Amino acid sequence: MTDTFTDLPFDAAFAQAPAGSITRGRIRVGSFASGAEIAQPFLIAKGAKPGPCLWICGQVHGNEINGIWGALDFIAELDLAELAGSVVFAPTANPLALDARSKAAPQDGLDLDQTFPGNVNGQITEQLSAAYFKAAAAHADVLISMHTMTHLFHSAPYAVYKLHPESGIGEERLFSLIRHFHPNVACRMNVAPGAGELPGNIPGAIDYQMLALGKPAFMVELGAGSETNPECVALAKRGLRGVAGEMGLLPPSEHAPAKTLRRVTRRTHVMTHEGGLFRTGVMPATLLKAGTPIGKISTLTGAALSEPAMEQDVFMIGVRKDPVVHTGDRIAFVALEWDEVPAPDAPPT
Repeated sequence: MTDTFTDLPFDAAFAQAPAGSITRGRIRVGSFASGAEIAQPFLIAKGAKPGPCLWICGQVHGNEINGIWGALDFIAELDLAELAGSVVFAPTANPLALDARSKAAPQDGLDLDQTFPGNVNGQITEQLSAAYFKAAAAHADVLISMHTMTHLFHSAPYAVYKLHPESGIGEERLFSLIRHFHPNVACRMNVAPGAGELPGNIPGAIDYQMLALGKPAFMVELGAGSETNPECVALAKRGLRGVAGEMGLLPPSEHAPAKTLRRVTRRTHVMTHEGGLFRTGVMPATLLKAGTPIGKISTLTGAALSEPAMEQDVFMIGVRKDPVVHTGDRIAFVALEWDEVPAPDAPPT
């Protein structure tokens, strides 16, 4: 097996990568005033046999680390002699945010995952988006976008997917891939303007833009940001191995995929009305009955302020672990509507 570094642009590097090789390089985007380069690193694992391309997006937000580790562990165990196709691991679409250890690049504060397919004449985040998307759109057959929740929250691993009306890719196809990650919930995200779940240009997410091209894509949320969680890393590695097996890149995985998925069709954030110290009373991946407190908020001197609760049953996706809260802060992320659905087998190839 050869393992080389190339200065070639991504398209040329992908085309010229020898069978049974690892090729490392970077997508150059620009530079700082000092002349230091702004670039997105990549790794191409080219199998000994031809086949499809699995594209792994390690992170688009700078504090999302567990997916990077999971992809590195998956690639470290690849047998290129049995790999039929290619695995592209592009660990950071957002190197400026990664270096700053923040969600967004400090240069413009834009959320990269609301800017795809990008703008070559835009702000730096939009130019990063354009460069990354150009490469992924041209070569990926399936794209998995790795994320985490904020470092302020406890979170159990879950998946997020979107449906594009013109992609031809429905829930069954996405669920057949998502099931390999055994998510606690699989959340169908509403991309309509003003839907209320998140502000901003939700259709600008890389998975939605890949769906627009007719390519299966979804998000995996792997615990909390700014940390290494061994269980989440191991889950990511197993999930990637399962997807690779389903795509025909590798023999089927020895790890059985989930048989059912908890499909969430409506989510919301729970906000505080008072500031103080928050102590959670519930953990993620649990059902919280109507009227049961999510936790307690007290003053710094211990006086009780409130016990926030929901008026209906909710399923806990994430709950705040940072105890310092102000009015309007998020203390929980919950599912409001969900059902249990079978996780379909992979469609015939």
